[in-house]
Amino acid sequence: MAEEDDPALRTLQSLRGKICEAKNLLPYPGPNKMRGCFCTVSLDQEEVFRTKVFEKSLSPFYGEDFYFEIPRTFQYLSFYVYAKGFMQRDLPVGKVAIRKEDLSKYSGKEHWFSLQSVDPNSEVQGKVHIEMKLNELITDNGSVCQQLLVRIIECQGLPLINGQSCDPYATVSLVGPSRSDQKKTKVKKKTSSPQFDETFYFEVTRSSSYTKKSQFQVEEEDIEKLEIKVDLWNNGNLAQDVFLGETKVSVKVLRNDSSHQAWYLLQPKDNGNKTSKTDDLGSLRVNLTYTEDHVLPSNYYISLRDLLLKSPDVKPISASAAHVLCDICRERYEAVLPVVRLLLHYNKLVPFVTAVAELELEQTQEANTIFRGNSLATRCLDDMMKIVGKRYLTVTLKPVLDEICESNKPCEIDPIKLKEGDNVEVNKENLHQYVQKVFNSIVHSSMSCPTLMCDVFNALRQMATKRFPDDPHVKYSAVSSFVFLRFYAVAVLSPHSFHLRSHHPDAQMSRTLTLISKTIQTLGSWGSLSKNKLSSFKETYMYDFFKSFQEEKCIEEVKRFLDEISSTGSKESSGVEESLILKEGEVQKRAQGRKRLGKKNFKKRWLRLTTRELSYHKQPGKEALCTIPIKNILAVEKLDESAFNRKNMFQVIYTEKLLYVQANNCVEASEWVEILSRVSRCNQDRLSSYHTSAYLSGNWLCCKATSETQAGCKPCTATMPANIQLDIDCDRETERIYSLFTSNSLKLLKLEEACASMAVYQGPQKEQDDYSHFTIEDSRETFNTIKHIREVTEKLLEHHETFQKKRSTSTKYGSEDNPIVGKASQHQ
Repeated sequence: MAEEDDPALRTLQSLRGKICEAKNLLPYPGPNKMRGCFCTVSLDQEEVFRTKVFEKSLSPFYGEDFYFEIPRTFQYLSFYVYAKGFMQRDLPVGKVAIRKEDLSKYSGKEHWFSLQSVDPNSEVQGKVHIEMKLNELITDNGSVCQQLLVRIIECQGLPLINGQSCDPYATVSLVGPSRSDQKKTKVKKKTSSPQFDETFYFEVTRSSSYTKKSQFQVEEEDIEKLEIKVDLWNNGNLAQDVFLGETKVSVKVLRNDSSHQAWYLLQPKDNGNKTSKTDDLGSLRVNLTYTEDHVLPSNYYISLRDLLLKSPDVKPISASAAHVLCDICRERYEAVLPVVRLLLHYNKLVPFVTAVAELELEQTQEANTIFRGNSLATRCLDDMMKIVGKRYLTVTLKPVLDEICESNKPCEIDPIKLKEGDNVEVNKENLHQYVQKVFNSIVHSSMSCPTLMCDVFNALRQMATKRFPDDPHVKYSAVSSFVFLRFYAVAVLSPHSFHLRSHHPDAQMSRTLTLISKTIQTLGSWGSLSKNKLSSFKETYMYDFFKSFQEEKCIEEVKRFLDEISSTGSKESSGVEESLILKEGEVQKRAQGRKRLGKKNFKKRWLRLTTRELSYHKQPGKEALCTIPIKNILAVEKLDESAFNRKNMFQVIYTEKLLYVQANNCVEASEWVEILSRVSRCNQDRLSSYHTSAYLSGNWLCCKATSETQAGCKPCTATMPANIQLDIDCDRETERIYSLFTSNSLKLLKLEEACASMAVYQGPQKEQDDYSHFTIEDSRETFNTIKHIREVTEKLLEHHETFQKKRSTSTKYGSEDNPIVGKASQHQ
C-alpha cells in the first residue's frame, strides 16, 4: 500500500489467464509424428510460465491457469507451443504474439488464435540509448563537409541466450540509396544491459546545390535519404551470432537540432514482417485478462474508501456503496473480489456478508435450496474462503493430494469407461481408500479452520435456523453448502487452481479427482439429508459405490465437524504449529564466502520458504544445505545486474552473511522478493539501508566503500503497513473499485433514475425490465448513496487527469521510461 505522503503514481500490471488447449498441431516430420508438447508464456523473450508436457497428441488439452504481477515494461505477450526434444533442444511448433496495446481486445474472454511460425529475426526485446550529432568539418583542402557522430551509449533488457546473459555487441550503419557504411562496437561479456559508450564518425556527402551560409544547415533532400541503423547481436564465438533486435533513426531528426539523444525500443528485422504462405501450424485457445492499475497516493482514496467501509452499517444493506457496485456489475465476477479484500483488511467483511446473506435468506422459500445459487452472498463467501482459507487448504489437503497424485492408482468405476484389463473391484477399492483419506483429513481439520471462516459459518448457521426454525437440518446445510460444495470439493477437483499442485492433472488423474470430488460433496451433505436422498443419484455405479461407506458413522462425523467450525469457541490447537511451504523452486545460488567471480560460483539449488525458515537443497526432497530462520532475515532486496552480470538477482541479508540468488525470470524474482519481504516484515532488527551491488575485491561495487560492514548506501524498500497474513494493497483495491464505478457509469445512471422514479412517484413507473435486475429496498437511501459515489469518483477522475498531465509533461518521449518505438514490423 502506498505511503500517505508518497507523491508518486504507481502503475501496477497483472495478468490472469488460462491456457486451454491446442488443436491440429503440425505433425512432427519423420516416423514418430506425435511428440510430447508443452506451452509457455513469455514477456517479450523472457519465459515466465510453462505448462507440463502433454504426451503424444496433436490436440493437447492443457487446462492450466496462471496469474502473476508483471514487474517490468514489455512490448509483446507471447504464447509458444514446443515439441519436447529427446536428445536435442525443444523445437518450437508455433507462437501467438499479442502487442501490449492490443491485450484489451481479448481481455476476459476465450479466443482461438492461429499459431504463427517462429522467426528468429522477430524474437527481440530490450532498448538502446543513442546519441547523434551533425558537425561541420573543414578538410585539409579547405572545403566544408558534414560529419555525423553516432554514439552508442548503452542497452537495457536484452534477452537471455540459453538461460544465460548474452555477449552483446552493436553494429552501426549509415544507410542511403547508394551507400552502406558499417562499424562495430566491442563485445561486452555476460550482460543484458551492456555499457558501450562508443562513438563512431561518418562523412556525409553534401548536395551540389549547397552555398555557404552563416549558420550550418542540412538540406532536406540529404536528410530524407539517409538513416542510421543500429543492430544488436549476441556474439556466438564458435556458433553463429544471434540477432537481438534493431532500430532505425532517420538523419532528418537533426533537421532542427544539431544533436539528438534518445532511447529506442529494439524492433524485429525488416524481413520479420514478410509472411509467406505456410502450412497451417494449428491453433491455441487462451483466456486472458490483463489489468493495468494507475494507483494514486493513499490520501486521494480516503473519501471513497470511507464510503465503502460504511457499507456494513447502512440500512438496508442494498443501499450501501459496496452492494450498489456489485449490483451494477452483477455479471462481472471480478467486481466482488476488490470489495471483499478491502472489507477483509479493515475487519468489516463479516458484518457485510452477514447482512447480504440475511437479505438472500429473506428471498429463499425452501430450506433445501439455501445458498445454492450464484448470488452476491455466495460470491463474497467464495472469495473470502479462497483468500483466508489458502493456508487451511494447504494443511488439510496438500499432503493427501500429493500422495494420491504420485501413486495415481486406477479408480474408474463406470463400466462404460473401463479399459481393457481393468478390474472394477480393484478400482473401487482404490477409490474408496482415496476418498476415505480425503474425508478423514477434512473432518479432523476443524482446529485449523481460520477464525474468520468460523465466525461467518456461525452467523450463517444462526440466520438459517431463525429463517427456517422447523427444519432440523438447515443449520448444517447452511454451512456444508459452502465448506464442502464450494470449498473442499472444488479444491479437490482443481488442485492446481488452489496452488495445491503445480500443474493440471493428466486425464486419468483428472477423472480420479472428479470421482473423489463428487463423493466428498455428497458425503459432506449427508449431515443435512434424509436417508432416502441416495436414491436420487443418477449414476447407478455411484449409488453402489456410496453404499460401501458406513452411512451413520459418516453422518455423525460430518455433523461434528460442521458443529466445530461453526461454533464461536476458541480454535487454539494444543500442538505445535505445523511448518507450511509458502514457495519453492529452482534457482541459481552464488556460493557464500568466495571471492573470485566465475561460473562455478553459481550452482543450481532448490530454494524453499516455509512459515519458519528459508533453506536451499541440492534437489527437492534432499536434506537442506543451509537453513535461515525467518526471524534472522534483516532485509530482502533486488541486486544490480552489474554485480555479477546476471539478470533477475536478489539478495537475502541475514545475521550471519549475504545470500545472492538468481531467479529464472523477472516474475519469479519479484515474487521471491515480495514473499520474503512479507514474512520478515515484522522482524525487530530489519535494516533501514542496503547495498545495491556486491562486495568484491575489497570494496562495495555500488558506493566504493572499503569496509564490508559499512552501512548500506540506499534506503531499503519501504515496508507496507498492510495485513501481513493477507498482503492486501488497499489503495490498489480502491482504485479497482473506482475503475469499476466509472466503467459501469451507464448502469449506475439507470439505477439512479430508477430510484428517483420510485422516490418521486412512490413506486416504479418505468417498464419492469428497466429496474428488475436491481435490488432497491429503500429508493431514497440508495439514491443518496449513488449521489455520494458520483461525487467521490468525479473528484478521483480530476486527480487522475492531473497526475496523467504531470506524467506526460515530465516523461519525455524518448526517455528511458518512455522509449521511442522505431520502424516496427507489423507482424511478429
